[in-house]
Amino acid sequence: MSSPKSPPVPSSSTPSTADLDRRYLWHPFTQMADWECEEPLVIVRGKGAFLYDADGTAYLDGSSSIWVNLHGHRKGAIDRAIRAQLGRVAHSSFLGLTNPPAAELARRLIELAPGGLERVFYSDNGSTAVEIALKMAYQYWRQRRTDPRPQKSHFMHFRHAYHGDTVGAVSVGGIELFHETFRGLMFPTTQVEFPYCYRCPWGKTYPSCSLHCVGDVEAALKTHAATTAGFVVEPLVQGASGILCMPPGYLSAVADLCRRHDVLLIADEVATGFGRTGRMFACEHESVQPDLLCLSKGITGGYMPLAATLATGNIYDAFLGRYDEFRTFFHGHSYTGNPLACAAALANLDVFRNEAVLERLPPRIDHLWAQLRHHLGEHPAVGEIRGRGLMVGIELVRDRATREPFPLAAQVGNRIGRALRSQGILLRPIGNVVVLMPPLSITRPQLTRLVRGVRQAVDQICTDS
Repeated sequence: MSSPKSPPVPSSSTPSTADLDRRYLWHPFTQMADWECEEPLVIVRGKGAFLYDADGTAYLDGSSSIWVNLHGHRKGAIDRAIRAQLGRVAHSSFLGLTNPPAAELARRLIELAPGGLERVFYSDNGSTAVEIALKMAYQYWRQRRTDPRPQKSHFMHFRHAYHGDTVGAVSVGGIELFHETFRGLMFPTTQVEFPYCYRCPWGKTYPSCSLHCVGDVEAALKTHAATTAGFVVEPLVQGASGILCMPPGYLSAVADLCRRHDVLLIADEVATGFGRTGRMFACEHESVQPDLLCLSKGITGGYMPLAATLATGNIYDAFLGRYDEFRTFFHGHSYTGNPLACAAALANLDVFRNEAVLERLPPRIDHLWAQLRHHLGEHPAVGEIRGRGLMVGIELVRDRATREPFPLAAQVGNRIGRALRSQGILLRPIGNVVVLMPPLSITRPQLTRLVRGVRQAVDQICTDS
């Protein structure tokens, strides 16, 4: 049933942002019937780890503005780079043309990325980075085909996976709440069980659960490798499913299986890339070299839309040929290689280098996890605290002993988000999982405030649920 149409904004007065929003906007992942009944929080500026509303109230940005901001808001080095580029050109086509920021950024990304990756294809968000990887893998195998074996046109992915919201990315996703509605649009895939050790479907616990899941991957590849073009993986951490983490050694085992069965490994580091796990890329923790690497979110430090799909030289070479062979990768976007976004990304990488961002992360990571253990480790409503680096998921349960979850209808996560807002903290829980993903620049006192705030909100909400 559709909601009644909002009344038009009176022309005799200047409408507020809230009025305009309720009248004209449609927000992502939001039940708009609820939204229209609430007073929206209007953010007008930011500085460092804080965002400010129209009344001047400060909010600690505990989710990095949905996992994109790295060095804080209004980072001087990135601000200056964008202003300087605006003095040259904001955009020009990448079809038949190039520009200095895009070319230089490609070089820098290849130097930072895992070995074997040699080429960069730009787009503008994580979903498109994944779509491009899927299409590259599909066309790569078509153009390599020299024998009568079945066409490698199939893809594998994990249960609970999230790779974006375009149709291809949804097809290799595994979150039923998000994806089931679109089943009729999706192409068939092979879904493999993920080692969600806290809720292992075989009733096992780590490490036996992880060993069983590696066996599941191996069995799937033995059965489907002949027709499988690629295996899409979120390295180490599945973000949108609630910060589900791979046990140590699991990622490298999956990579080895892909190599053995001649299946391309597609690493989706849209969420895990650019320092979130404590390394520049999550693949580095286990020395994994993917065939295709998808990047976005933090690539510009949280400033502008930009994404990149990195490919090996072997994949790139399969697209070379005479014009009339039509081996070209027929894919592109209007804003591919946007100079403004690439300038911001270059400044972002400069900040990593000039401020030794990765080298300074370990004390902050240690402090965060110490605070989590101290304030929430034994809380009766906390089933598990999991994550890597500054990516944290706190799974809330009705009964710690039995691991009984709160019913979704209780909206525990949403209520905790609202309770945190009253404390001046912004977080976006996922179902019954409170997700912490602060900027890499967050200070230890700010981390303490963040965790203490979560403890207070959990005490307040979970006692009543």
